[in-house]
Amino acid sequence: MTELSRAVFLSYASEDAEAAHRICLALRAAGIEVWFDKSELRGGDAWDQTIRQRIRDCRLFMPLISRATETRGEGYFRREWKLAVDRTEDMAGDVAFLVPVVIDDTSSASARVPPKFRELHWTHLPGGETPASFVARIAGLLCAAMPAATAAGPNPAMGKPWLTERRGKRAVWRVLGCAALIIAVAVGWLMFRHSGQGRPAGAEAARQPQPVIKEQSIAVLPFADMSEKKDQEYFADGMAEEILGVLAKIPRLTVISRTSSFQFKARDVDIKTIGATLGARYILEGSVRKAGVRVRITAQLIDTTDGARRWSETYNRDAGDLFNVQDEIAGSIVRALQLAVVGDEEIPARVRPKNPAAYDLYLRGRQAFDRYNRDGFEQAGDLYQQALDLDPEFVPAVNALATVQLFIAQWGYVAPKIGYERARRSAQAGMKLDPHLAEPHIILAAVYFQYDWDWAAASNEINRAMELDPRDPQAHALRGLISLVIGRLSEANSELNSALRLDPLSPSVSFNLGWVRFWSGHLPEAETAFRKALQISPTYESAHYYLGHVLMVRGELTEALTQMQQELDDESRLAGISSVQFAMGHRKESDAALAQLTKQAADDWASGIASLHAMRNEPDATFEWLERAYTQKDEDLYLIKGNPLFRNVARDPRYAGFLRKMNLPQ
Repeated sequence: MTELSRAVFLSYASEDAEAAHRICLALRAAGIEVWFDKSELRGGDAWDQTIRQRIRDCRLFMPLISRATETRGEGYFRREWKLAVDRTEDMAGDVAFLVPVVIDDTSSASARVPPKFRELHWTHLPGGETPASFVARIAGLLCAAMPAATAAGPNPAMGKPWLTERRGKRAVWRVLGCAALIIAVAVGWLMFRHSGQGRPAGAEAARQPQPVIKEQSIAVLPFADMSEKKDQEYFADGMAEEILGVLAKIPRLTVISRTSSFQFKARDVDIKTIGATLGARYILEGSVRKAGVRVRITAQLIDTTDGARRWSETYNRDAGDLFNVQDEIAGSIVRALQLAVVGDEEIPARVRPKNPAAYDLYLRGRQAFDRYNRDGFEQAGDLYQQALDLDPEFVPAVNALATVQLFIAQWGYVAPKIGYERARRSAQAGMKLDPHLAEPHIILAAVYFQYDWDWAAASNEINRAMELDPRDPQAHALRGLISLVIGRLSEANSELNSALRLDPLSPSVSFNLGWVRFWSGHLPEAETAFRKALQISPTYESAHYYLGHVLMVRGELTEALTQMQQELDDESRLAGISSVQFAMGHRKESDAALAQLTKQAADDWASGIASLHAMRNEPDATFEWLERAYTQKDEDLYLIKGNPLFRNVARDPRYAGFLRKMNLPQ
């Protein structure tokens, strides 16, 4: 996280050094830069000058408030507090800079702190214990503080006539806001909590099982960019991903999904820890150095059980020979692991670009897509289209463009009719160019599933994808969701568990497993799944909302309300709070939240309003809003069958009639 160098300044009284050290370790383990004077200042430093400079440069200032700061009328920390408050005078009112933290039972009402501190929300971290939610909050504040070019990457300022204002709010695979950063932060925090450096994560974390490591399993980490200008990261990532794709086609070799393995990009994490986290026996890592048309590639295969290097090689080639190098690396791994292959060819044939410039644009597009935000999707769509302008039959770019169009439709950046139809056409074009690839079938299945509500067609497409690539985690995940929607809960559980084995750090798979277990009535298992999704991605949309409902069904109303209040999505939070307040008998509070939700969500989440009325046992209003959701093509309607939120109206004849309208089996 080089752009956030010295991002957080920790200010504390010397008596609180131990608690400050715990907070510092937790933030640093998550990849957040922290200025912590005990570890940073060296002999000979001009203490006062250094402190002043750090406070001027930091992104967030975190004062630790305690009994020690209360009893000390003087102290260097008070000078730091004053300098930080003075800096806020030059800031806009909506800029987050001060993050007060209380590490004991000190009261905010009487604390001896600058008045500016009392205007802010205080976080309580007793003894410096630092939960994932706090680490994620700090990461989110840093995201918000990042300039546009840093948070979203360069924008080529090209016209985007196919994008309109955002509509809708939910999608099957969506993670909101600065997603790559937030997930990476959460992964780092999890490594810290389980590494022995921090305190035990507690019973909640202990319930989370570690992935089972198969004997012949591998994860491909992002390759390091060793180029002189450090401007070839997209190229290095592309090299690693291409090799991963080749390995995924080899029988008997389990390959961990890119989504999970790339979470360790630029992270100093022990190989054994990575292997245990991903469930991978072997790790492939490497580097790329590109100068003109020449490329130097190094790669090594490491056994995660003992850290031993099983194979390594260095390649010096022309850029036009990259695909042969990728195949050679994959072939070397096959031989090193003594794997049997099918047929006469060691490495399955694959599509190779005819135009090197088109391939370069395609790799740049994949890097832009990884930002998982609007700017990234816009830029990726432009770059993929430019690649296709140069090489109209380059299948990977066709399928990548279809994926971008699907996400743009899911995220509501374009009208559904436009977005989903474009994704459909691109997927069909990809199938026509190469009928043996699973990816376009997965995309087309998602269109049938989310937009057409044609469950049979979606099942046919995802089954075809599974025939073509039975180890694709997205195919397993989507087939699991389709099974959930049509009521095949056992099959849904099996498919999502298969997806999780291939993609163990996917928050969406854990979240969707929570749905299946909630629908099945397995409440402890549902709670575990939702909590795991939040451990991996503490900002995951609707996870607190559904976890709150699980707790509410179990009668744990106080904790349920706490979860609802932590939900980051405004509309889900209002719906959840209204539900729990109603269950508590607080009708006035429930009505107020319902009124606010209705005002905010009438045009984009009618199904959520319907589910709230169902929870309140108001059937007429429930079906009125369901009809409205149907007319609006509300994307959450696929969750109607068997949904516990509608259990109060499940025996109403109108419920069965609505399922028929949705073409869902009774």
